[in-house]
Amino acid sequence: MVNSILAPDARALSDERAAEPIIHHEPHGISDRFALGFTKLLRFSADTFFAKRYGHRAIVLETVAAVPGMVGAMFTHLRCLRWMRSDEGWIRTLMEEAENERMHLMTFIEIAKPTWFERMVILAVQGVFLVAFSILYLLSARTAHRVVGYFEEEAVTSYTLYLQEIDEGRSPNVPAPAIARHYWQMADDATLRDVVLLVRADEAHHRDVNHGFASTLGGTGHDARPIAPYPVHATELSVGA
Repeated sequence: MVNSILAPDARALSDERAAEPIIHHEPHGISDRFALGFTKLLRFSADTFFAKRYGHRAIVLETVAAVPGMVGAMFTHLRCLRWMRSDEGWIRTLMEEAENERMHLMTFIEIAKPTWFERMVILAVQGVFLVAFSILYLLSARTAHRVVGYFEEEAVTSYTLYLQEIDEGRSPNVPAPAIARHYWQMADDATLRDVVLLVRADEAHHRDVNHGFASTLGGTGHDARPIAPYPVHATELSVGA
């Protein structure tokens, strides 16, 4: 059942931070292989453009990552209206994913301080990806969700490498921005490392949910392993003065 994919596992924050959620979905069929190949191409482009500037990489990638949830929610909403049937919880899950990725973006903007050139790159990448992903979702929602699942696999890998950069002293472990402390209900002395751990846990959750959606749409069900837990975060997003 789709609902089993959606249920978040409410674990303690310490358990979420301790997780090392490196999981790969083996591709099956042309749709999965296309999704994986497309993701690897984008990964190569990101590695070439940003190298180890993980804060700046995160800004552009989170801009892209915030698109699929909104697109998927919109098309699912319209499809359910046309066929007058239940969405089985998909719309709310996808909207939450889009909002969560947007909060990642807002957090890393505070940390990396993008240049005007990088802001222009963000606008261009988002526009191109919005159109391309919308077309893909209309043609094959299963492939679109599989693409997102592979995107999130790469995101988990990138944030794991970011953690290594911080732990080995190549990236400063600055204080967590106020917006991050509020959203994830973090302590006042939280640091960038704490933020990256929580963002990585978010991405692991989105990875498992989207792979589950793709498998459900493909008629193969979803993996028996548990969904990565979704970290506790604030229900109100406005940051107080």
